[in-house]
Amino acid sequence: MSTNKLLNGDLAAHSSQTSSRKLNRSPSSPSIRDASSIADVRASLAALHTRETTITNRLDSFISSQAELSRELGRLDLLRANLGSQVIATRSINNGMLSSAAETAGRLSNRVKDLDLEKDRVQQTLKVVEQVAELKACVHGVVGSMGAPQDWEAAAGYISRASKVPEPIIRGGFAASIVPSVEVPDAPWITLENSKESLCGLFLREFEKAVKDNDGAKITRFFKLFPLIGRGDVGLDVYGRYVCQGVAGTARATLREVAGSAGRSDSFFYANALTKLFEHIAQIVESHGGLVERHYGEGKMVKVIEKLQMEADVQGGIVLDSWSDDRNVSRRLTDVKSYPFSFLVQSFLPPQKTLGATPRMNSPVIGGGTNPRASEDEGVNMKEIDGLLNEISVMLGRWSLYTKFLAGKCKNPGTPENTTLSVPMLLSNSNLQRKVLAKLVEPYNFMSTFFFRRSVEKAFQLDESPPGLSLSLNKPIEANAPFIVSAVDDVMYIVSAVIQRSISTSQREVVSHVVSSSGRVLESDFIKMVHQKMQNESYPRATVQGGMPPEDKIVAFIVLINSLDVSNDYLARIIATRLGSSPDQPNGTAHPNPLTTSFPFDNDVTLVTSSLKNLHSTFTAKTTELINDGLQVLFNQVVRQKLRTILAEAFRDADYWRTEEELAEIALQNDEDEDELLDRVPRRFEQGWDALMKPIARLMTTKTYNILLDFTATHLAKQSLEKRIWSYGGKTNAYGAIRMERDFNGIISTVAKGNYSVRELFSRVSQILMVANMEDDEWEELVDAGDDSGIDWVLNQEERRRARNLVRE
Repeated sequence: MSTNKLLNGDLAAHSSQTSSRKLNRSPSSPSIRDASSIADVRASLAALHTRETTITNRLDSFISSQAELSRELGRLDLLRANLGSQVIATRSINNGMLSSAAETAGRLSNRVKDLDLEKDRVQQTLKVVEQVAELKACVHGVVGSMGAPQDWEAAAGYISRASKVPEPIIRGGFAASIVPSVEVPDAPWITLENSKESLCGLFLREFEKAVKDNDGAKITRFFKLFPLIGRGDVGLDVYGRYVCQGVAGTARATLREVAGSAGRSDSFFYANALTKLFEHIAQIVESHGGLVERHYGEGKMVKVIEKLQMEADVQGGIVLDSWSDDRNVSRRLTDVKSYPFSFLVQSFLPPQKTLGATPRMNSPVIGGGTNPRASEDEGVNMKEIDGLLNEISVMLGRWSLYTKFLAGKCKNPGTPENTTLSVPMLLSNSNLQRKVLAKLVEPYNFMSTFFFRRSVEKAFQLDESPPGLSLSLNKPIEANAPFIVSAVDDVMYIVSAVIQRSISTSQREVVSHVVSSSGRVLESDFIKMVHQKMQNESYPRATVQGGMPPEDKIVAFIVLINSLDVSNDYLARIIATRLGSSPDQPNGTAHPNPLTTSFPFDNDVTLVTSSLKNLHSTFTAKTTELINDGLQVLFNQVVRQKLRTILAEAFRDADYWRTEEELAEIALQNDEDEDELLDRVPRRFEQGWDALMKPIARLMTTKTYNILLDFTATHLAKQSLEKRIWSYGGKTNAYGAIRMERDFNGIISTVAKGNYSVRELFSRVSQILMVANMEDDEWEELVDAGDDSGIDWVLNQEERRRARNLVRE
């Protein structure tokens, strides 16, 4: 009952607070205190009656729900009483029954733990007893086998079994008291160690005796026993010495052949000797590796390889020293480094500083001196240098294959197959590696650079231009296109050979040096020599002011431009072939890079590929710059001069101010067809254009001619046709503007014949004439549309208005 009262009181308080808040939220309700008239008093009274009704209704609703709340509270009191009795019963069960069971479970758990501990100790004791028993059996077995039976395999087997017993057990007191006997009184570890030493000495003696007797079966027999007695290092060491003796004997026998005439007559004798040395070592590693890995453990063959490499350092060093002395490499290097390159030096001197009337005294061409080939190589025999380079490349290639083979054998056992190889330390720090760098790599780099530069010099000494070239279309050309100087074919053939030979060495340092030095020679000698010829020998300079240059100069200049362009194509194909990509896309990856096989180590392929691409990009950039300069000269000195005459002739009597009737009358008076009269300007231009450009196009490569055509079209569009159109402003009528558009489109079609992209260069001319010939309503519609007209304008608004005013009213 008290609870219901409290609840009713809370509800009343809540209702009062809610009503108070609602009243406070209604500032528009009239207040009796603010009333100033009877109407205000009545309004305030009505508001109070409304509030009273609302509060009364809310109180009635709360009172009607009081009975339901009382019933729910009664049920809650009943449930609380029942729950209290259950709590009391649970506590009694916990105190009376479960506590004793918990104590019993704890005692059982502790007992089980004690039993498990005792069981584990018993098992450990049994294991120790078994191990000691095994140790005792092995000790007595070793001693017995080493006695009268002399069964060395059994003795080694017993020692191997004993090695599996833990060392603390062997040296423990229990073993020391159980294992010794009357026959074997010493402690077990002492007995085993003495047996190991005795057997190791015995196996060494027997192994060396088998080696001396060349008994392969006994060698294998005793070699397999060393790891069983824990002397694997001794076995690997003695086995390494054994296989090294075979390597040394084979190498000495091979070198003895050089004393005979047959050996000296073979230019690749030393390369073959080095190859046989590497092949012998590889055969040993391949055939004996399984035996070593099976009996000594995975990765143990590396120890034998280290011994073999030490012998390879000695024997390979002897081969390289003998080769260097026999081939007089140091003297040849001195000759190569001191070679003067007289022809190139004299060619690059200014004309006034050349010696005598003919600067190329050593040129072997006809008339190049009284004895043109007497001093051709100036003390350096190019055939011998080429032979040395071939021999070195073979030796370096064999060294690379040998390095790759050993790197694969020295990989960690868990390394995935596709992992990039790394040069093992036993090779990178070997004496043979240092000798290869000093005796092979350095001489190769010097002689290869000399060989290539001397070949470039010789190519220009023997250089010839294609005969029978002429700008006259009436004269047939017997030579085959492209028309280039002979030096291009010679030099690019040598480039391909030099790069291919360097790649065959599979040495990253060699390829990088050869490619970079070849690039320098191409830039400093080849490109510079062509530039010199273009500037001093073939420059198309007119003999009289305003005239055309001599035909032979124009032809020679075109041939030199062609030579540079074809050189780009040749070099692109050379590089693309080496990289396995398309010649048209040197950077493409259509095929797997063939260099991957030759350069398997780390980032070698990436660096070599980068060197080749840099050679191509650098050479192309230099030649393209010179080609563009040459084409600009050809345009300025030849095409531009003639083009001015052609345009003057084409527009000689252009009359865009005449009406259609006047032109018809002129045609009638001159007894001329009217259509021919209307086509006179484009016909004259086409005749002059063909006479000028067809002879040039016949001689030039497609690429260089297209560039020259772009130069010409750009000049013709902006400096000739566009200016000519503006000059007719206000001087032509509507019919004349139509004729002008027809004539100019005919000229554009002539220029762009066979190369439609050239038309884009005349877009300003075409749009000026299009605007000039528009109908008024079309023009107005275009002006209203503005930039949304759908036309890609190249004229601004001012130029369009100016074009619209070309035709006089």
